[in-house]
Amino acid sequence: MKALDGVKILDMTHVQSGPTCTQLLAWFGADVIKVERPGVGDATRGQLRDIPDVDSLYFTMLNHNKRSVTLNTKDEKGKEIFTRFIKECDVMVENFAPGALGRMGFGWDKIQELNPRMIYASVKGFGPGPFADCKVYENVAQCAGGSASTTGNLDGTPMVTGAQIGDSGTGLHLALGIVTALFQRETSGKGQRVECAMQDSVLNLCRVKLRDQQRLQHGPLNEYSQFGEGISFGDATPRAGNDSGGGQPGRILKCRGWETDPDAYTYFITQAAVWKNICDVIGKPDWKENPDYAKPVNRLPKLNEIFGAIEDWTMTKTKFEVMDICNALNIPVGPILSMKEISEDESLRQTGTIVDVEHPERGNYLTVGNPIKLSDSPSDVLRSPLLGEHTDEILKDVLGMSDADIAEAKEMGAV
Repeated sequence: MKALDGVKILDMTHVQSGPTCTQLLAWFGADVIKVERPGVGDATRGQLRDIPDVDSLYFTMLNHNKRSVTLNTKDEKGKEIFTRFIKECDVMVENFAPGALGRMGFGWDKIQELNPRMIYASVKGFGPGPFADCKVYENVAQCAGGSASTTGNLDGTPMVTGAQIGDSGTGLHLALGIVTALFQRETSGKGQRVECAMQDSVLNLCRVKLRDQQRLQHGPLNEYSQFGEGISFGDATPRAGNDSGGGQPGRILKCRGWETDPDAYTYFITQAAVWKNICDVIGKPDWKENPDYAKPVNRLPKLNEIFGAIEDWTMTKTKFEVMDICNALNIPVGPILSMKEISEDESLRQTGTIVDVEHPERGNYLTVGNPIKLSDSPSDVLRSPLLGEHTDEILKDVLGMSDADIAEAKEMGAV
């Protein structure tokens, strides 16, 4: 038995944020019914294609374990069928433009009238306020949520991160909201609205930078590299390069082979508890008791010198040798792993973190698995559905429609 067995999700989402949410629910066993326009489907089916006329990896990697039904919700018969779906399902998830479902005649009040137990979940760009009706995409969310202004080098332009914290990050937040609402419904018997704004989700992931904004009012941020370099702070949390955000100074350092390998680097943290071990490893035993280096507060103005000495040592080792040596001494380090290295990591396959999936049109492809592991609810990763692949099946087993009813709906262009 899966954790969400028996839960029916009406998936009206497209592109990334919403499909991330519904895919996670599907991995946990929910019956996710992906509603798509006949003949068109989710826009990402055709975006960034690497094989002509085959669903793109963008689509397949965000829509595992779902069933696809085609439905023209602008058609009267299509609206009738959609109404029946609302009555039968537990959750509806959408990431349309603000007010789109309301203009179709299916606003929150109408949904409550049709199914008081329905949980209606939405991804929005911004919450209530001056930008509530603005469209938001991944990088816009990173900029508006505080990530870009605090990412990059101090003397450079703001930078977005390669992690999709705006889209996928919001989808993960929304999934938590949905299961929380499902849990509360067990007591209340009522559905409710669940909204997740992309700006809000990015800000939640940037909370340490908001922490530093408040600390800055009481003095410089001593663990930032610019403090040791004598550069004054402004009135906003600055970009800090690869400095650690946790208060323990850390940086990305070169390892052996960096001249030809763009990923021959390691992240190295000078954790106070293992400072003496660090000194021994890098050949600076005198720093252990030297008053200029022995205490963290004394080391802060000298971080460039300290990390320079550490890097002299890491450049004599591969990133994996650095990890082996340092982990044995409890020194926190981590290799910079490329996507190629990750895709070839057998241990990640064994844990289901990455999985191989067979697709009837594109063949075998690699994708991410469920990052959340439950001991009593294992997650299988099943291929994404072809457009409308399950239309007849869903109309029969969810709505109880007969073959004649389905044939009529098809004639009318409703499905």
